Amino acid sequence: MSTAIRRIIWWVFTGNRGGTNRVRLVAVLKEQPQNANQLAQRLGMDYKTVRHHLRVLLKNRMVTEVGEGYGAMYFVSPELEQNFDEFLRIWERMGSK
Repeated sequence: MSTAIRRIIWWVFTGNRGGTNRVRLVAVLKEQPQNANQLAQRLGMDYKTVRHHLRVLLKNRMVTEVGEGYGAMYFVSPELEQNFDEFLRIWERMGSK
């Protein structure tokens, strides 16, 4: 794993207070791709909050988006898939596992 990817993963999930919600989103998306509304319902989160975290994850290449608008589906990115062990280490350190 490159140092750059490792740093991005650590920053996205631990660098600020929204990291826990982003971990939760990725954990759900790893099980099954979903749209923002489905994620909000599944996690009991506000739709706008989910959209915000998805934008952060998209910008940092942790998720990918297929489609547009309300029906866009989100998937764990190939880049995060390749480095999922690092994500799991972060999740364990955060006490969320």
